[in-house]
Amino acid sequence: MKAAPILLTVALALVGAGRSGAYVPGPAGLAPRTTVYFLEPETFTDLKDRDGRTEDVLAALKKYLIEQANRYVPSGFKFTVTVTDIDRAGAFEPWHGPEFDDIRIVKDLYPPHIKLIFRLTDAEGTVLVEAKRDLKDLNFLTKFTLDREDSLRYEKTLIDDWLRAEFRGKTPGKQQ
Repeated sequence: MKAAPILLTVALALVGAGRSGAYVPGPAGLAPRTTVYFLEPETFTDLKDRDGRTEDVLAALKKYLIEQANRYVPSGFKFTVTVTDIDRAGAFEPWHGPEFDDIRIVKDLYPPHIKLIFRLTDAEGTVLVEAKRDLKDLNFLTKFTLDREDSLRYEKTLIDDWLRAEFRGKTPGKQQ
């Protein structure tokens, strides 16, 4: 079972070469607590918005992930997330005709799905957690969301659920 740690190490090493998105600075002189990379986003399963663009979707998810993760990651720690695939909730169903070409049909057949690798290090650079996660929520339509106009509400809820579960009752760096 040595292949999994090696694969994880290789994927994290590739982050430097496959970065997408700019560095998001924190307070002056401090490195950000959370850094998000998208590894080869052109190969992601489904990122498109209704206009076929992916940049806005990536920027919005990156911003949201950083904001939410910073609520959990203590100052001085570093949380690095490398997203390796995204399949947004819903899908375009062109067989309904041209008037539906830019309408994302959301039904339980198309749940949100995000694959990622993350690493949490303490202030000294000691790796506390390094893991892969395959996030999927088959019950995404049953969850309450505040902003029903947000086209990324299902993916954001998936991120929230993951962060809550990952950090639930844990203080990074402390023995549980």
